[in-house]
This record gives sequence, structure tokens and C-alpha cells, in this order.
Amino acid sequence: MTLPVDQLFDENRRFLWGISYRMTGSAADADDIVQDTFVRAMERPPQRTGEPLRPWLVKVALNLSRDVLRRRKRREYVGPWLPSPIDTSDEPAPPSHEPTIDGRETLEARYDLLESVSLAFLVALERLTPRQRGVLLLRDVFDYSVRETADALDLSEANVKTTHHRARHAMESYDRQHVRPTASVQAASGQALFQFLQRLQANDVAGVEALLAEDVKTSTDGGGEFRSALRVIAGRDKVARFYLSIKDLGQGFTTHVMTLNGLPAVVIDAAIVPPRVATRSVMQVDVDTTGRIRHIYVVSATPKLFALNEALARRSA
Repeated sequence: MTLPVDQLFDENRRFLWGISYRMTGSAADADDIVQDTFVRAMERPPQRTGEPLRPWLVKVALNLSRDVLRRRKRREYVGPWLPSPIDTSDEPAPPSHEPTIDGRETLEARYDLLESVSLAFLVALERLTPRQRGVLLLRDVFDYSVRETADALDLSEANVKTTHHRARHAMESYDRQHVRPTASVQAASGQALFQFLQRLQANDVAGVEALLAEDVKTSTDGGGEFRSALRVIAGRDKVARFYLSIKDLGQGFTTHVMTLNGLPAVVIDAAIVPPRVATRSVMQVDVDTTGRIRHIYVVSATPKLFALNEALARRSA
């Protein structure tokens, strides 16, 4: 069978990349998975030539994604793992209300597309097995039916239902406090982030602490390449002291404001840094319903920033 490769790629690349990125939390892995999926389509195409190709492509991409997750689990990661940031500047924010059916709010715990690439959501997925992750994404993000999910993952329908139940149970702590990245949430997050950086620069200890929720946490991902906290830091006092202690590590700072993974973020570049301190880092915050910061994410590991670097290069071109 001769495949119209260019058309096949154009029609399916974005969708397959989206599934692969949500499965792995890695833009580089998603790139490789999509490429390998189309290589298999050309080298070993499906035998049933009369059926749509997308379900087969999705199945291949999901299998490759699960292989990536299994390999990652076998490797020891230094410090907290965070997803690789991706540019979502062109993605519209979801509405500020839940979708309704016949005038009533839906009861299904669905995640919209923008929320499902948020750092908080992708970190929460790390609690799930590769199979649970695939089922949850297909059912609750991409709105696959039980039958479609079973076909995509080579599972029985009963197994899909059981796995889905377990996956939702594992996501309960996330579901209790998740906040959709609506336009108002994006604005509150951006305001909190910029005020946090301003007060850090001014060495305003009381001002920094006032922005933080009492149970605030911070995760810093240097990937073992750069100096970073080797575990999640929790508590207003500890988080404030941590950032006040490192704010002067480096000189000649410049910043870029972007929308990454659904929320405002700041890309911080330093012209001069001590050994094993990153020259480029990304900072983003989640806020609670009162507008206080409940989680600060910092990503500086070089492999995590490839997609971001490409996005910045396109901006400056």
C-alpha cells in the first residue's frame, strides 16, 4: 500500500504529538514518538487498508509512549521531576464555567485540553501507571468511548472501566484543588508571579511571605545537571527562605514573559553564574482561589528546555 505520507503527517501530527506529550510530559520524547510512529506507518503499515488510519496511529503512539515511561521509571532521576515547558501562547483559555447539558452543569470530571498540559496536571499523572495514564487521557481528555479506548490500548472494555476507576482514584488529590486555566486564573497567576519576583528583588521578606499560601510548595528541576533543591520544599517560611537565599546567584539578568503550559511564565537568563548554576531557568506558579501562590515550579535542566528554546528562536526570527 502506498501511503500519502505528507497528507497523513499533516492531518495527524498535531493530534499524535498532543497525546504523546501528555503521556510522557516530554516535548523531546513526543517529537521522537511521532517520528517513529510515521516511520512504522511507512515501513509496516496496517493490514486493513480500508479503515481509517488515525486509530492505528494512535495505538502505535500510545505503545511507544508507554515504552518511554517504563524506561524512565527504571532510571533514577535526581531531584523532583517536572515536565518540559511548551509554548501555549496561541491556545485560547477555556471558559470560566463548567460546560452544561440542558442547562445543568455536567458531573463528569473532565479535563480540558489546556488544563491537561498544565504542569500540575502532568505532575499528577506521574502517580499513574502507563496503562492508567493512557486510559485517563483517552477517556477524560480526548473523550474516547470505552470501546475506542479498549481498541487503542488492546484492553477489554471491562479492563478499561476498572483501569479508569483506579486512575480517577489516583487523581483525587489533584481533583480536589485543581483550577482550570481560565483567563481570570491566568491573570491572577501572572500577577502573583510578577509580584513575587519584584519582592524577591527588593529583598522584601514580609512581602514575599504575604504572597504565599501557608502550605505552599516548590519543585525545582535541575535534572542533576544544575544546583537545585533535591526534594519538594513545603511551607511558607521554608519556601520564602529558599528563594531569598538564591536570588543573588548570578548577574546580568534578563527576562522573557511567555504563556507556557496554559499559564504565564518567566524565562530568566543570567549572563554570569557560578559553577553548576543554570544560565536559563523557567519559573511558573499555581495560585489558589484567594490568589495566593500554592506551588512554584522552576525548570532549568537543559533537555527540558529544547521546545522552549525553539519557541524563543521563532519569536526573535
